[in-house]
Amino acid sequence: MTAGEQLAHDVGPDHIQICYERFGDPADPPVLLIMGANAQMIGWHEGFCRELVDRGLHVIRFDNRDAGRSTHFHGQADVMAALAGDFSSAAYSLADMVGDTLGLLDVLGIDGAHLVGASMGGYIAQLTAIEHPERVRSLTSMMSTTGSRAVGQADMGVFAEIGSQPGDDRQAYIDWYVHALPIFGSPAFPHDPAEVAERGGRYYDRGYDPQAMMRQGVAAVVTGDLTPRLRAVRTPTLVIHGDADRMCDVSGGRATAEAIPGAELVIIPGMGHSVPRPLWSELATRISDHVHRAGTNAG
Repeated sequence: MTAGEQLAHDVGPDHIQICYERFGDPADPPVLLIMGANAQMIGWHEGFCRELVDRGLHVIRFDNRDAGRSTHFHGQADVMAALAGDFSSAAYSLADMVGDTLGLLDVLGIDGAHLVGASMGGYIAQLTAIEHPERVRSLTSMMSTTGSRAVGQADMGVFAEIGSQPGDDRQAYIDWYVHALPIFGSPAFPHDPAEVAERGGRYYDRGYDPQAMMRQGVAAVVTGDLTPRLRAVRTPTLVIHGDADRMCDVSGGRATAEAIPGAELVIIPGMGHSVPRPLWSELATRISDHVHRAGTNAG
């Protein structure tokens, strides 16, 4: 573990272990960053977290269950069977991940937080706002969708271009990640291959789990379409999506904003399924402005 990382034990109804890190002054509005499927908390780059801190926010990032240094589960999940209605391979659902999210806030003594979720993390944040509005001061859903299969679908050509994920070899994983990120990421904002390789190595070392992506994918499928329930959400909501997102089509962001009354929609040209360095300042400003507007009242 790095100096800033901490482990929370006995978290949530399932009493799991969650690895987390805090940035900034705990007296500032708390912002909980929730990452997506097969992603770790370091997907929220330290530099981006500092941009949020510089705008008066207290930032918490964490590894979801089955990611990084949090508790990992076991077994092979069958996404295709789940899409066909057979949920027997599900190890958990996103409702369980909502329990983890709120359980971490409980451990930290935080009654209500501003949730910022990316991809599947946006889906988790939406579900949290639906089921526990008193704990969510504001919602920001990034590069995410409602769960409806009519919107937010991936460009299947991406997977052919990326190729299959590597096995257990560290260098193979790094090589794959350096190849894959420019494809599913943000094409208008080139990445530094050396930085991407370093981050890929950190992902591998912190707890690379080839089967976790499938287990989290099935958890999302089991959760289903949130659209009807999102219509009852009254939490101040910001929806951010890139028009170049090939992993989650921009229609997913549009549908989310349409479903939540009063939601603000921001479409960013050239942004794909990543948070590229050139956009840190803009994204941090939009999120912090939204948080400060929402104030400190939960719900």
